[in-house]
Amino acid sequence: MSNFSLDEHNALSVLAVVAATCAALIVVGYLVKRPPLDAVTRRMLFVGLCVLPITAALSANVQGYKATQQRSFCASCHVMIPHARDAEDPNSKSLAAIHARNAYFGKDNCYACHADYGLFGTVVTKLGGMRHVWLYVTQYRKMPLAEAREKIHLVKPYPNENCMQCHTATAPRWLAIKDHTAAREDVLANRISCASSGCHGWAHPTTKGPVTAP
Repeated sequence: MSNFSLDEHNALSVLAVVAATCAALIVVGYLVKRPPLDAVTRRMLFVGLCVLPITAALSANVQGYKATQQRSFCASCHVMIPHARDAEDPNSKSLAAIHARNAYFGKDNCYACHADYGLFGTVVTKLGGMRHVWLYVTQYRKMPLAEAREKIHLVKPYPNENCMQCHTATAPRWLAIKDHTAAREDVLANRISCASSGCHGWAHPTTKGPVTAP
């Protein structure tokens, strides 16, 4: 869903490092030389203690925020490798793989599908992501894939609302399908999941069958 490019990613990395380095040089230079606190020195200290550190922090945070939306970040946890492999498989017909091949989602397909949308959707999603990182470090980091497959589950049922951000249940093409109109009320109430064996199939079928070690 994001159009954030590798060049922008590198530019933010460089900006963060340069800003932090310049801030350090200004502060160290002042501490070593101890020049008089005239107008020029005050301006330099303002830049070194305020402007440059804020620039470094903001650019590093934006870089980190964008990097954590990419599928490669999700796959950095070994228990997510089967999901990522399936999504990257050009021959896979799973929902995850189909959406990964869509240029609108691309390498951000994990985030696009699992983000909690709404007014505070981004904040909620990132907080949930930090919870996942904590659980991985404390519980799942050394867990074999076969065991992880049995123990790791979604915190809550996957909401159909996430699908309907793109696949609205009010579009004529959606309503023209008899199975959709017959189950519409149950779909809207989340009593039937769009990503189930009776509808569009599991998003990640690799979690429903044998798991092999990477």
